[in-house]
Amino acid sequence: MGNLQIDILGTSFALQANEEDEYLNKIYEYYKSIVRQVDNDPKLKDPLKKAIISGIMICDELCKSKQKLEYTNQTINRQDLDEAEKITLRMIENLNKVSK
Repeated sequence: MGNLQIDILGTSFALQANEEDEYLNKIYEYYKSIVRQVDNDPKLKDPLKKAIISGIMICDELCKSKQKLEYTNQTINRQDLDEAEKITLRMIENLNKVSK
């Protein structure tokens, strides 16, 4: 069970989770880096909006990463299937030669 003290955008609270402290700190530091990017926009004053936009940016990044992973997996699977088909065709060809 990990513990984390959150101090961001004028809000402070403690968090407990079923993760190690090191992991919680890692994701918190990442979140703070995104919030800092959003915080640089002078048009945004409301901390709640900053937090929401930061969350949306992270969700966008996550979705793009998942799409990229799915595409990579599909490409790898397609390559594996193509290779399996080539091997199978060679085996059939060799079997046909032997049985003649």
